[in-house]
Amino acid sequence: MVNTAVAGLALPHGPLALPEVHEPGYAIWHLLESVCDPEIPVLSLRDIGVLRAVLPGESAWRIVITPTYNGCPAISQMQDDIQSCLHQAGYQAEVMTCLSPAWSSDWITEPGKQKLHAYGIAPPHALSTSSNEKRITWASASTQRTVHCPQCGSANTTETSHFGSTACKAMYTCLSCLEPFDYFKPY
Repeated sequence: MVNTAVAGLALPHGPLALPEVHEPGYAIWHLLESVCDPEIPVLSLRDIGVLRAVLPGESAWRIVITPTYNGCPAISQMQDDIQSCLHQAGYQAEVMTCLSPAWSSDWITEPGKQKLHAYGIAPPHALSTSSNEKRITWASASTQRTVHCPQCGSANTTETSHFGSTACKAMYTCLSCLEPFDYFKPY
């Protein structure tokens, strides 16, 4: 089921922290930490910012996810993985996909960005502005921020393809160590 709004619920704008042990739903959140992004298996769905809410329901837990982009081919796998994880632990779950607000790379947790880097993917630059307003900007390659190589740390890199192994990543090459790498594009 795809919803543009989840029963009037105001979803948070930003990375989600794990709840404290005494908070409701802690066990569910803890289980969901084992559900990884199918395309980047070092990131949990919370780390990448796809997991937006875990809510108790009358007969099942309501898990709200937001895809990294509309039409993401991994969303059905994420839904299945969440269902399977919770079902194996004896919980019933309804996975709801919410498209508004749209996912932002600013929702990737700091540990998630560190995991991306360690995995060989340059993490995205921040997009946040001082307001809650999201803006789409078009910039030439000469005004783009420097993307550091996750292998050697060099700033001497170049974009070789705007689309990498997935639509949310671009291909870069380090001109110092000559290694190719993905850059997770900011959205």
